Amino acid sequence: MTSMGSRNAQAAVERLSEELEYSELLDIANRTDDPYERMVYVAVFSISGYAWASWRNGYKPFNPILGETYESHREDRGFHYISEQVSHHPPVSACHAESQNFTFWQDQRWKNKFWGKSMEMLSSGLVNVALPKYGDHYEWNKAVTCIHNVLSQERWLEHYGEVVIKNTKSDACTCKITFVKSRYWSSDNSKNEVQGVVLDRAGEVVHRFGGLWHEGIFCDTMSTPKCIWKPNVQPDDYAQFYGFSQYARELNELTPELKAVLPSTDTRFRPDQRLLEEGKVAEADKTKDKVEEKQRERRKEMTKRGEEHIPRFFKKSVDEAGREVWLSNGTYYKLRIDPGFANTENLDLW
Repeated sequence: MTSMGSRNAQAAVERLSEELEYSELLDIANRTDDPYERMVYVAVFSISGYAWASWRNGYKPFNPILGETYESHREDRGFHYISEQVSHHPPVSACHAESQNFTFWQDQRWKNKFWGKSMEMLSSGLVNVALPKYGDHYEWNKAVTCIHNVLSQERWLEHYGEVVIKNTKSDACTCKITFVKSRYWSSDNSKNEVQGVVLDRAGEVVHRFGGLWHEGIFCDTMSTPKCIWKPNVQPDDYAQFYGFSQYARELNELTPELKAVLPSTDTRFRPDQRLLEEGKVAEADKTKDKVEEKQRERRKEMTKRGEEHIPRFFKKSVDEAGREVWLSNGTYYKLRIDPGFANTENLDLW
């Protein structure tokens, strides 16, 4: 049985939606005519998705349950987002977000590698962003995330490796971002360094940008050198709330209005997650075991009947490069409106 002492009140399908905390960078990209400058904003958006890690290096999310879903309907930010756990072995979380200014989608397949005192998390899925005004479709890989001193209270987290961003609709420019691996003897103020360049078709540098992924990114090659992004200030009590930012806390909210429209498979209904939020750690631990046992029983029953789990809101497809991907089937918000999830058959996960 896994203790919950270092677990946060959040599931993996919900975690992916945190990568949209700074979606305004994509809004700006979709009104930036210069393709090289546009790439800078897309690149910095990709970096901003890592900032959560500096507050939450001691916690890991709940294991997602097959068929678990999550929605984030953000009228204040102009987008709606859905995600679903589409596969259990291997674990795959798929998500899709749409607004007038962008479409964002990915399916993440994580592999963990243990190296004595540290654990590397490697993702083989690509992140995708489409900007409708320019017909652009950007795709990029994810950096390696590593938790050091994984078995002690002194654990800390970093990202490292190279991220390459390509626009599949044009080879006018590409972007290379390096998350710099810290040296054990380096001072704290040089940790979390990230550097990036936007290159033209000939491989010449058009823009340079850099900074620290938990503090902000500066670009000095634009007509006016400027700070492109800084993370939002953390609430004073973030340490008591699993290192959650204000945005992450909003993701967990379950208002009476939401309760009425969400499918019962939504992460917010996870009983183990709710108990942990209420500080009932021992009860949450027991409930988590029950939830996972229920998943195992359901899988056994399906195997007996010769059935296979079919994801509800995503379909398996193949991208232009022949890679297997999971794409939204476009039914979530249609069903949410008519007939409403209360009037549909939903998986009994909890």
